[in-house]
Amino acid sequence: MARADAVRRRQAGVLVVGAAEPEIQSWLRAAGHAPRAVRRAAAAGKALEEEPVDLVIVDRDSSGLDAPEVCRRLRDDPRLGDAWVLAITVAAKGRMADSVLDAGADDYLHRPFTRAELIARARAGLRASEQRANDRLLRTLMENVPGAIYRSAWHADFVLEAISDEIERISGYPPAGFLASQKRTILSIVHPDDVEVVLETVSHSAEAHEPFVLEYRIVRADGEVRWVLDRGQPVPGPGGRLWLDGALFDITERRAAEAALLAHKVEAARTAELRASRQRILEAADAARRKIERDLHDGAQQRLVSLVLDVQVARRRLAKDPSQVGEFLERLGNELKEASTELRELARGIHPAVLTERGLVAAIGALATRSPFPVEVVDPPEQRFPPAVEATAYFTVAEALTNVAKYAQATHAVVRVVCEGSDLVVEVLDDGIGGAAVGKGSGLSGLADRVGASDGTLTVESPPGQGTVVRAVLPLNGAG
Repeated sequence: MARADAVRRRQAGVLVVGAAEPEIQSWLRAAGHAPRAVRRAAAAGKALEEEPVDLVIVDRDSSGLDAPEVCRRLRDDPRLGDAWVLAITVAAKGRMADSVLDAGADDYLHRPFTRAELIARARAGLRASEQRANDRLLRTLMENVPGAIYRSAWHADFVLEAISDEIERISGYPPAGFLASQKRTILSIVHPDDVEVVLETVSHSAEAHEPFVLEYRIVRADGEVRWVLDRGQPVPGPGGRLWLDGALFDITERRAAEAALLAHKVEAARTAELRASRQRILEAADAARRKIERDLHDGAQQRLVSLVLDVQVARRRLAKDPSQVGEFLERLGNELKEASTELRELARGIHPAVLTERGLVAAIGALATRSPFPVEVVDPPEQRFPPAVEATAYFTVAEALTNVAKYAQATHAVVRVVCEGSDLVVEVLDDGIGGAAVGKGSGLSGLADRVGASDGTLTVESPPGQGTVVRAVLPLNGAG
């Protein structure tokens, strides 16, 4: 598999400038190169413009310029780029080698030379030219990439062998403090909570010989916590050595924007649910109001209308035969008692009088007393709470006990009411068959809406065959 960070290059080009031996070109072609040749230094610029090269072999030119002068003219031409200049000189002329080096040549080859010597120098020059281009590319990247480019010796306690100046903007530490330091490394500025995941990710990358992409926090010199993106490549070496070549990018603003977007989505979802909950509460209230209207119309209202007629009958009987009125009035009194009882029962479904008059403990006790199965109320607090909290707690217990009676097949239940910090916690536990859920019935769903309207939370734990726990947490702070 090819390395992911391999740089693909064009085939190396070679240019021969001057009156060099004709066999040089044939030797280069036999070695796999494609040389071009110009006889005069004045023509070299045009040849470089037509096609860039990596190696220029220089000799005296046909116009009489010696090798140092040809080198000097080439170096003054920006089209030469990073090409390696190999000058051919004559050893007998003393300081000729020094003069070509002073004029800009990178290396020289004395005459006479063999084919093997030329090819060896040419290959060395091409490698040097490639390295020079790589170094220039790396310098350009380190100066212009908006991130900190680094090389870390992972095998030597993560010591940094190279780091770009951008690290100071990201971390607050000067780049000189990182180089060749066992104290100041990239790992040393990683947030303590993220060190383990960084080590695990890089170790896995090294074992798999794959690049890694990692986001983690760092602690700047001023103590500020920032997020960075680390993209790197493990570079194994002999003797178990391992380098990491990579780049760090500050992504704090991006992470903050993502967090803000997520918070916005969560808040939007919460707002939508709140609207839906309020709509369900309104619909439930409308349904309850219609039920009360029906109950009043079909029950107490009809009874009261009948009593009005009975009173009129009693008045007529009293005028005709007073002796017959006593028994009729007694029946009328019983009817009034029944009507009063019916109205009380109806009112209890709206808001129990005992809750208003005697508080939550007495109201829950009344629910337990009326339950068709044993209900244990565990150490409820005696103090009074805000009316809205007491009402929500009462209806939580009432709905939970109603569900136990209808569905749970339980033998008993336990009601627990306790203050926990700034919350009132209400729990109803039974030993029934379980399987209850908020979404399964309108009762628990409506109860969840009621609890949510009080900024509370309702949870139902009901594994099959293991009973049910209905738990409401109602905040006391801010409750009206």
